[in-house]
Amino acid sequence: MTQPPRASHARLAAFYFAYFAYVGAFTPYFSLYLAARGFGPAEIAAVLAAPQLARIVAPTLWGALADRWAATYRGARRAVVAFGVAAALFGFAALRATSGFGEVLAVMLVMSMLSAGALPLVEAITLSSLESRPGGYGPIRLWGSVGFIAAVMATGPWLDARGAGALLSVVIGLMAATFAASLALPRSPAAPAPAPRDARLREVLLRPGVAALLAACFCMTVAHGALYAFYSIYLASVGYSKTLIGMLWTLGVLAEIVVFMRWPQILSRFSLRAVLLASFLLAGVRFTAIGWGVGSLAVLVLAQLLHAATFGTYHAAAVAAIHKLFGASLQGRGQALYASLAGGLGGAVGMLLSGWSWQALGPALTFSLSALFGLAGAALVAWKVRL
Repeated sequence: MTQPPRASHARLAAFYFAYFAYVGAFTPYFSLYLAARGFGPAEIAAVLAAPQLARIVAPTLWGALADRWAATYRGARRAVVAFGVAAALFGFAALRATSGFGEVLAVMLVMSMLSAGALPLVEAITLSSLESRPGGYGPIRLWGSVGFIAAVMATGPWLDARGAGALLSVVIGLMAATFAASLALPRSPAAPAPAPRDARLREVLLRPGVAALLAACFCMTVAHGALYAFYSIYLASVGYSKTLIGMLWTLGVLAEIVVFMRWPQILSRFSLRAVLLASFLLAGVRFTAIGWGVGSLAVLVLAQLLHAATFGTYHAAAVAAIHKLFGASLQGRGQALYASLAGGLGGAVGMLLSGWSWQALGPALTFSLSALFGLAGAALVAWKVRL
């Protein structure tokens, strides 16, 4: 029996809530955890780049397997998601037994290879469940932002009281909740076998607009490398408490929630191309403000509000564009390629570049490089992308 759409959407929202609660504990504070273990900037950047390196290849492989199995088994994508989340759960538990940089790096890399396919497949399941109503993505996805905020706001004071070493317990607990939510995901309909009218994957990728879109998304992910690796460390270095750091992260996600709530209205008024172009241009503004305005809380507040554009409208428009450009039989691979080429490769380059520039150029110029990558993405969208 097919689940009613409302029930399916509630299950998807529950997964997003749990998964991004984990992200809310991991992203702002894991660099502080690594610093507390004595790792230097280059080592922190390398550990944080490991998941991104895995995402270059792993999501595409998992997406291809899920698409192939989905042609005959409706629960294939859900099964791959549950396996990936379980791998992450065991990986974080294994970090407790690590004793140095090499061991931490190895665990993060193996864990990430096994788990990198989970979120792109949930994106594919969500968009497939919406059929011809892509504007419905935002109201479902916003629950991920709610989970992120809840975790950020709770984890900051927890670490202020107990120290950064207490982070692993929080992350493991949230990943266990994500695993439970993955088991309740709706089964996506069996994917159709490729029909003659469906463009093959290579043909889709050779379209100029597709290549330019993926290249622009790569630039946006590179631009965020310094933010995810060193933003919390940067703020802590000038005297901001972990609680205030968490509040600033939360402010950005609150802005993101407003975008997701208003996404159907935004999509009805503006083209995907216009939304993407504005998002990339505002990334240039945001990262310049962070790099040179760290001493002003007002500037940081305004910069965090721009997260509504550099993640909220950008991500919603990007996944909608990928969904539009790839045929029904290529949905898993389309979202996986977005995660691999744009997210994984861009994330790895962004982390490693920021690790080098943080030491060689300093924080302000590192965030200036981030701004330049955002503007490069805007140029690519303006040049070739037509949606």
